[in-house]
Amino acid sequence: MSSHPIRILVADDEDMVLEIMAKKIASQDYEVVTARDGQEAWTKIVSDLPDIIILDLNMPKMDGWALLSRLRHNPPTKRWQPVIIVSAQNELENFKKGIILEADHYLTKPCPIEDILKAIRVMLSLIPQHNI
Repeated sequence: MSSHPIRILVADDEDMVLEIMAKKIASQDYEVVTARDGQEAWTKIVSDLPDIIILDLNMPKMDGWALLSRLRHNPPTKRWQPVIIVSAQNELENFKKGIILEADHYLTKPCPIEDILKAIRVMLSLIPQHNI
């Protein structure tokens, strides 16, 4: 088991969505870090090294696609961090783009918080040091 609490970054520019997700995820004993735009999310990824990233696609300053691409192609952040996209973009082309950019899971809004929590548990089960 990891020596630090499981840290999850939630990036979404909708305050209510961000607040609800953060509160529900934190209630499961995860440490939650939040970001309201892509640039803030990038800064927190580099500084806080979250175990999992929950990412909206439509955000100011840097959208989720740009952030995901930067995360996957930048040597300092290349370590495996599962990314769960939670977005209202539900077109097939977006799902395909998510696969190409190496997102690990894709949920469409609105989705039950239970689906997000289940996705977190699945992602954690794939990280050797977190095997739950």
